[in-house]
Amino acid sequence: MLVDSHCHLDRLDLAAHDGSLDAALDAARQRGVGHFLCIGVSVDNAADVKALAERYDDVDCSVGVHPLDVQPGAAPALDWLLQELNHPRVVAIGETGLDYHYEPEAAELQQASFRLHLQAAQQTGKPVIIHTRGARADTLDLLREAALPQAGVLHCFTEDWDMAKAALDMGYYISLSGIVTFRNADALRDVASKVPADRLLVETDSPYLAPIPYRGKPNLPQYVREVAEFLAMLRGEPYERFAEQTTENFKRLFPLAHVKSV
Repeated sequence: MLVDSHCHLDRLDLAAHDGSLDAALDAARQRGVGHFLCIGVSVDNAADVKALAERYDDVDCSVGVHPLDVQPGAAPALDWLLQELNHPRVVAIGETGLDYHYEPEAAELQQASFRLHLQAAQQTGKPVIIHTRGARADTLDLLREAALPQAGVLHCFTEDWDMAKAALDMGYYISLSGIVTFRNADALRDVASKVPADRLLVETDSPYLAPIPYRGKPNLPQYVREVAEFLAMLRGEPYERFAEQTTENFKRLFPLAHVKSV
């Protein structure tokens, strides 16, 4: 069984499934995907991801504010975040983090929001889901500053091995998406080959970043199978064992997730 550890079910392009989320999830289940983590990115979509987690037994969710969704002049309120995290289907915090690639001028605002999410993690013990782009040093500095006792994950990882190792040394997990299948992703494939087996997750980040051979098309949770098959082959591992290991890793990282045993 596979887990899509990071997907945006409220944002999927469902044209391939006649507009039906039920059909899209069934298509993934038929390919061996047994659980989905639907990710919060803003105050506005928190209700949507919670509703999806309530609707489907094999969906859990996170709540948080993506660095590119932080509103100018105001980080999200800690009281709001803590209240949202009380929901029984909210198993993680985020996605949060830093993205200087698109908004380098918002660095201070993003850092304030990231610190707030890390503070919520300290108070609740729930793991953090981290987005980082163009902000390697500051991301690692803030994670070291927080010194969380529980792990989190650097999702859709695209950085180099030095950053991966620094995160792994702090107890974090690495999650890989369809980007690892792209032709120009040799450096990322090097990272993928080195991450310890017990610290690796797979994801789609759907509807974004569809893996080859679907690159350029809307991504769907069913395509996490392509990501997993590619990584198993890259790492020289049997696919079945790779799927089992990454699912075990997901359950360890997100102990509150409602993952059914196979």
